[in-house]
Amino acid sequence: MKELIKTTASEFSGSSHGNSNYCNDEVFVKGASDDEFVPLSYLLKKTQDIKDIADLQENGFVYSSLTYLDISSFDSWFQKMFNKKLQAKKRKQIGIIHYPDTKKIFEAVEIVDQVYSILKNYKVLVNGKNLPIQLGEWYAKSIFGLKQIKSTSQRGFDFYSNDKKVEVKIHWHDITSPKGVKLKKSLVEMSDLTIIMYVAKNFMIRDILLLDSDFVLRKFAGKGHTIFLKDGDVSGYFFSKSSKHYEKIINKKALLQFSTPNLAMKIDEQG
Repeated sequence: MKELIKTTASEFSGSSHGNSNYCNDEVFVKGASDDEFVPLSYLLKKTQDIKDIADLQENGFVYSSLTYLDISSFDSWFQKMFNKKLQAKKRKQIGIIHYPDTKKIFEAVEIVDQVYSILKNYKVLVNGKNLPIQLGEWYAKSIFGLKQIKSTSQRGFDFYSNDKKVEVKIHWHDITSPKGVKLKKSLVEMSDLTIIMYVAKNFMIRDILLLDSDFVLRKFAGKGHTIFLKDGDVSGYFFSKSSKHYEKIINKKALLQFSTPNLAMKIDEQG
């Protein structure tokens, strides 16, 4: 499928399409380079092997808002293809489907773990949570086929599973605090699903929790603005112990690749 998309994106990018309506598309698929793209609607017409975005996500592709990605060349590509400038309002609506090199990412995770250990031992770093949070969000996006879109209600980006809004929380540690994982009640209230990615100190996934947000609010929300999910209260829902939500896994290969050996073994046995 990767080669098919590379070829199609290269062919489409080889000539102007100023008289077409493809400029109205809001989803584009990236080819082999930052100068080659193809509108999703065009790709779906050209091949019977791809029916929708989910088919791409199952094969390792991920969806990100153009405003999230650092692809400045897309604007010039758009103008070259459609003989019109990409307006700022339109730019915010565009999503890019792209294929990450998971082998390189896995190698980088191993290197980062080694570097963090050295810097921590020499007291250079006290913490570095920004990286694990972004990495954990990327894990969630890849594994569950989430769309990452610029938020209209707050700073940052929102995640969606089809039309359902997803609150993604990253917990970076080898064990969970006795108090549990801390969630903002307001963010859970604005979402349909809540996903917690438990990322170990070596940056691999040690467990996953996926719950309906209504269930979280009904069962765990007390007074105040904070919700604490203790391991003991939700242990039956962990991916390491329950296959209840396995059908929501879009990219099982990525899940197994970036899980700790213990989690990967349990998921493989249950799946």
